[in-house]
Amino acid sequence: MTPVDMETLNLDPEAEEVDLNHFRIGKIEGFEVLKKVKTLCLRQNLIKQIENLELLVMLRELDLYDNQIQKIQNLEALTDLEVLDLSFNILRHIEGLDPLTKLKKLFFVNNKINKIENLSKLQHLHTLELGSNRIRVIENIETLMGLDSLFLGKNKITKIQNLDGLTNLTVLSMQSNRLTKIEGLQSLLNLRELYLSDNGIEVIEGLENNNKLTTLDIASNKIKKIENVSHLTELQEFWMNDNLVESWSDLDELKGAKTLETVYLERNPLQKDPQYRRKIMLALPSVRQIDATFVRF
Repeated sequence: MTPVDMETLNLDPEAEEVDLNHFRIGKIEGFEVLKKVKTLCLRQNLIKQIENLELLVMLRELDLYDNQIQKIQNLEALTDLEVLDLSFNILRHIEGLDPLTKLKKLFFVNNKINKIENLSKLQHLHTLELGSNRIRVIENIETLMGLDSLFLGKNKITKIQNLDGLTNLTVLSMQSNRLTKIEGLQSLLNLRELYLSDNGIEVIEGLENNNKLTTLDIASNKIKKIENVSHLTELQEFWMNDNLVESWSDLDELKGAKTLETVYLERNPLQKDPQYRRKIMLALPSVRQIDATFVRF
């Protein structure tokens, strides 16, 4: 694909939002006129380098999703930036973000990052998305006290650890990693959503302090028994399909969750029972959806 000739782009100097999604832009240049721009979207272009943005000091949101960027650089002037999306690029390192102390949301999905680092200055960070990278260890984020949502799905992480400082975390997503044990969650008293599907977990445990959980996703693991969740009375979504549960009495563990709406239990040995749906409805009368199908009354 031939990059577009930047001369042909009409940029409005008064614009606060500029969307140049899928324009075949090969190089960031000629944007100096956008003195008032707050949101700049350059998704799905052919950009190889972050450059020539230092005059856009009003910028709050920069979206460079799906380009060909290899290095985070030349952002230090954008000190008001609150949202930065560099997903679907070819980054190997997290760097160059220290001056961006107002950042609230940071997205790095689908890059080649193998280490979590250089984030400690981002004390206002609310959302950190690092899914589909090459990360092996959860580290260097303990100081991000304001973090609300942490997404680490599709990496190579073997252990849940180093989360004790993140006491405001409400969403933790770690599906499709190499976890074998639920642990390291004892300080996350505000956790509401926990996603641990597609790992090698064998036992439900380690949730003693996570009383506020409303969504628990432990599908596609190697779990034989529903246990250690009777205290999770706020559960609304319980996803446990593709495991090894065979005893109907296990459902008693969920009886305290009076607002439970959805349970996924398909592809467990339980499902072989011809009365499968009826037995779930009787055991858990609040449930409105079993697997992908709504309950008919």
